[in-house]
Amino acid sequence: MRLAELSERSGVAIATIKYYLREGLLPPGRRVSATTADYDEDHLRRLRLVRAMIQVGKVPVATVREVLGHVDDDSLGRTIRLGAALWALPQEDGPDEGAEGVEGAEGGADEAVVAARAEVDLLLDMLGWTTARELGPLSPVHRSLVVAVATLNRLGYPWDAELMAPYGRLMHQAAVRDLDFVESHPSETEKVETAVAATILFQPVLRALHRLAQEEESARRYGLS
Repeated sequence: MRLAELSERSGVAIATIKYYLREGLLPPGRRVSATTADYDEDHLRRLRLVRAMIQVGKVPVATVREVLGHVDDDSLGRTIRLGAALWALPQEDGPDEGAEGVEGAEGGADEAVVAARAEVDLLLDMLGWTTARELGPLSPVHRSLVVAVATLNRLGYPWDAELMAPYGRLMHQAAVRDLDFVESHPSETEKVETAVAATILFQPVLRALHRLAQEEESARRYGLS
């Protein structure tokens, strides 16, 4: 398809597509003349992913480029390729980055963070999530969980491993469904692209479903009066 058709099918302006091409977010089309290139379904799929990351996920262009670099790195195994792409996405502040910080007034480790990290690691042991346990210090997701638990503890809402474990088991069921969906796509690149898109687009759906479920359960227990 020509650039005009790619624009029409994607709903993205030609000028924006040209910008994405210049920034390396979209691979160049197959050159058919000095001024004309052909684009295919892979370009359309990638263009939709880029728009999802920028418009919905509010991901900076430089970060989009980094994520897509991991998506396209076929020298990596699927787990590392997927993990690298997802880790490159913006995360919640980790304990070494958050407003509360890791360091206390005396320059030592923040007690709430130390306690939260211990509970998170205990949780991972309880769930048998050995990979998450081993990668803990390297994972921005692990850091985000630690700082969230530390913040809850500071505010007087302590969350320990026992309280988090049932939620962890439910999240594992969600992860199984996520990867079943990813596996339904044919190529390695499509699988990783789908996982990135799902991380950005499906999380608002899951949050909304969680809140609706809370409303439903509240009505069942306590009525609507």
